[in-house]
Amino acid sequence: MQWLRSLVFIVQMYLAMPVVAIIYLPWAVFSPAGAHAACHAYCRWVLWTLDWMVGLRVEVRGTPPTDEVMVAAKHQSFLDILVIYNAMPRGKFIMKRLIMFAPIIGQFALRIGCVPVDRGKRGAAIKKMLGDVKSGRQQGGQLIIYPQGTRVAPGVSARYKVGTGALYEQLGQPCVPVATNVGVFWPKRGITRKPGLAVVEFLPRIEPGLSVADFMARLEHDVESASDALLNEAGLDRSLT
Repeated sequence: MQWLRSLVFIVQMYLAMPVVAIIYLPWAVFSPAGAHAACHAYCRWVLWTLDWMVGLRVEVRGTPPTDEVMVAAKHQSFLDILVIYNAMPRGKFIMKRLIMFAPIIGQFALRIGCVPVDRGKRGAAIKKMLGDVKSGRQQGGQLIIYPQGTRVAPGVSARYKVGTGALYEQLGQPCVPVATNVGVFWPKRGITRKPGLAVVEFLPRIEPGLSVADFMARLEHDVESASDALLNEAGLDRSLT
């Protein structure tokens, strides 16, 4: 039964995407604020239907940033993308360039200021983004990056890529680490979404000025220790994996 409920949820989730896009299209074309409004509306819809259709509630802990910062987050499934973005006013992701060619998602991602990058060319893309913000061609906001570079299942270890440290150094902005346990309930692959309470936690800021090595060590420690605690809370003992 849970599998069937999950399947219905997933189908309606994707059907809702073009509906929201069409409703907000005129505003989104006129202003990036319209694109942000559309994305927030879609996130709220998905999280609302996730609750009553699947029995999976989401809780945001800590203080989501509203100023210009870098957000470095644990990435376990599509759910953390929705929750993290929805918690902030002007979030934008560093994303794979292929995503910009995806119907609807790609166009709205570019409109809200997401930064498409090719493998090995992140530095050039970030340099252009910084120039666009300084010149006024692009609004500032909360730049979201996944330090491990991909979705990582709960309890699985994966190295943190030093590119996040380089970005921290280049931006000269505070970094807000984010921990989560959403992958326990919404896995990387498969249909079934489990009922329960998924948590995304915004952790204390790491202020600018650290060396790249010190920043990376602090970031990994903060995110991994907090995520392990959330996994234990969800019933997955990280020490046994």
